[in-house]
Amino acid sequence: MKKRYDYVIVGGGSAGSALANRLSADAGTSVLVLEAGRADFKFDPLIHMPAALMFPSGNPLYDYKYETDPEPYMGGRRVAHTRGKVLGGSSSINGMIFQRGNPGDYEKWASFEGMQDWDYKHCLPYFKRMETTLAGADAWRGGSGPLVLERGPASSPLFQAFFEATQQAGYALTDDVNGYRQEGFAPFDHNTFNGSRMSASRSYLWPIKNRKNLDIATLSFVTKLRWDGNRVTGVDFVRGGRRHHSVDAGEVILCGGAFNTPQLLQLSGVGNPEYLREAGVTPRVELPGVGENLQDHLEVYLQHESKQPVSIQPWLKKWKAPYIGAQWLFLNSGVGASNHFEAGGFLRTNEDVQYPNLMFHFLPVAVRYDGTGGDHEHGYQVHIGPMNSDVRGHVRIKNADPKQHPSILFNYLSTENDRREWVEVVRTARHILSQPAFASFDGGEISPGPDCATDQEIIDWIAKDAETALHPSCSVKMGTDEMSCVDPNSMKVHGTEGLRVADASVFPSITNGNIYAPVMMVAERAADLIAGNTMLEPQDPPVYRAKAGMPLWPQGDPRNDAWDAKDEIPSAAKVMAEQP
Repeated sequence: MKKRYDYVIVGGGSAGSALANRLSADAGTSVLVLEAGRADFKFDPLIHMPAALMFPSGNPLYDYKYETDPEPYMGGRRVAHTRGKVLGGSSSINGMIFQRGNPGDYEKWASFEGMQDWDYKHCLPYFKRMETTLAGADAWRGGSGPLVLERGPASSPLFQAFFEATQQAGYALTDDVNGYRQEGFAPFDHNTFNGSRMSASRSYLWPIKNRKNLDIATLSFVTKLRWDGNRVTGVDFVRGGRRHHSVDAGEVILCGGAFNTPQLLQLSGVGNPEYLREAGVTPRVELPGVGENLQDHLEVYLQHESKQPVSIQPWLKKWKAPYIGAQWLFLNSGVGASNHFEAGGFLRTNEDVQYPNLMFHFLPVAVRYDGTGGDHEHGYQVHIGPMNSDVRGHVRIKNADPKQHPSILFNYLSTENDRREWVEVVRTARHILSQPAFASFDGGEISPGPDCATDQEIIDWIAKDAETALHPSCSVKMGTDEMSCVDPNSMKVHGTEGLRVADASVFPSITNGNIYAPVMMVAERAADLIAGNTMLEPQDPPVYRAKAGMPLWPQGDPRNDAWDAKDEIPSAAKVMAEQP
């Protein structure tokens, strides 16, 4: 390790892996990645076997094990938040689902002050640059990027029943939820290839880890930024839990995510002076938005027992693990080679939203994300939750100790609109799962069960049973208004020099799907902004939008009138109102 680098990247997770690859492509630029977790060893099946995704959750070798403060609208319970404690970050332990979000998400981003160049047409070429879509490249999808994306196959009887049921319920299939039309149901893209997880580390770092201008240091926990006036000149970190080090940097780029990035900023004196003083930190740069605007997706599992032996439930039995492992290790196949989140879809629950606010993940098994609760012979489930909740939370340090987890509060279920959408979500899911296509499979609803029927009973169940979908974001948002923290044209932290941020924390608002793909897009685009490269040319292929609701584009833009009427998909509320 050198004494000085051009770029020091704090965090070797999803965004950090991509930035390390792109910035070190210039042989004259020196790059250091500091990752607090350990290496993602090739021989670790809990990382690389897709079906093993449930085992790292809650395991301190893989998971930082964050949890929220008592959530006031969820009975005061704390909600566990799994975050990856390994190179590749959460991309090394997540569900491997690849969802870009809706084009409308990026039109929403562009509507925020200073964010005009983060609309869909400017983001699309960076999505395409990072992808190798095995289902085929086209105007919307990439075909030569580092992230290999498999699709489906979603061919089992339960998946086929799910697709048939969605159509019986009045909804449509779509070719590609990341392409022209997100709204509808389809096999999902996932970050796997030849039976193995394709994490950000494996995709971006493994191929270039021997570059002479790139150093990657694991077990290196950054404790504070070093300053000269308002310029960041390097970082202090602890290596291996004991040895204290410092390194100088031309630029420091924070890629710690929605929890770690605001925590490190606050520990270093950047944030709301009132909160910093309360925590025993001397304010250096007044930036009240640091740690605010925190957003996430909450989800529940709506589970059914299956009367037919067609689920993967029996494979959860512990005595079958050696066979699953051997089949995966030697043949790259079998139950272990899939994440099993092979299909789902997106809907609008009401006519007031302009694009989908509900995402479905369908699974041919009834089990919780951490592997518990799978005590039925056969079952299936959908993961469901509102995608564009209007609740907001915060991340705030409790004291000046960098090892102390910060205060994290999302305020789940705190708004009337959020609670209303949750009722719509559950009723929509039940509507689909009650269709004739499931009649020969349906052995009854396991969770929440038939006793959960009224609006209030649904909300009470959500408060008691819901989990995070593990999409924390937006806590150091881009923009130019008074609560923004990061310049969207340079990724620089407002009021500082030599300090940038590029991770999920810079989202101004959460996207309506799993956030891994948007994080990688932000990192790809940030790499060009930071390096001073010529930005990729905007691309503007047509995209589907619902007739109902607000326009996707600025007022007066002719694209607002270009929707194809025969493609219109009704909202869930309209479908259920029109059916007997």
